[in-house]
Amino acid sequence: VKLVESGGGLVQAGGSLSLSCAAFGSTFSINTMGWYRQAPGKQRELVASITSNGGITNYADSVKGRFTISRDMTKKTLYLQMNSLKPEDTAVYYCKADIVYYSGDYLLRAVSWGQGTQVTVSS
Repeated sequence: VKLVESGGGLVQAGGSLSLSCAAFGSTFSINTMGWYRQAPGKQRELVASITSNGGITNYADSVKGRFTISRDMTKKTLYLQMNSLKPEDTAVYYCKADIVYYSGDYLLRAVSWGQGTQVTVSS
């Protein structure tokens, strides 16, 4: 399964961006999905996650109240709406998915990552 992110770019502080992550390939199920980010010289960190039915969301304290994670299970797509962006939100944003898929007669579980999309917030 391949994850493809889109929607990154350059925005001024206080602006908004919307990220999307589409899953391509055959799956049995896509469970928890999440957005992570990695700024230069820093470790990758969780931004937000969402359970398979969208019932439970989790946000990093630094983005609470500004970012909203959502998903469309029929389209196998994950979204991140980012408002009131700050320069410290500048990073490469990655999509991650916990996937269950068929391999012959077996169901296997794997974690899949997207290639990342750059978000740059200017002051």
